[in-house]
Amino acid sequence: MAAAATVRREAGTLAFAGALDRAAVPALWPRALDVLAGVERFDLTAVASVDSAGLALLVELAQRVGGVEVAGDPPGLDGLRRAYRLSPSLSFARA
Repeated sequence: MAAAATVRREAGTLAFAGALDRAAVPALWPRALDVLAGVERFDLTAVASVDSAGLALLVELAQRVGGVEVAGDPPGLDGLRRAYRLSPSLSFARA
């Protein structure tokens, strides 16, 4: 069984770990909101994979702080970003 996904605050960074998937999002959401103010960067280098629910979490958090720098490219992220026409900073690209 895989380890539970986690999020922790390190200065201006939210560092995520584990699989950001539908099963993990409900537990990550309140924790991420509690520490979101002032975040400028998401560290995804320890993320095992991202599904559409995980992407939705990241996008919503990024929008709440006005955009972020994203470090790391876990499996699933790039394809979903392209499918939803999101920029590397997880904002919606203008057509």
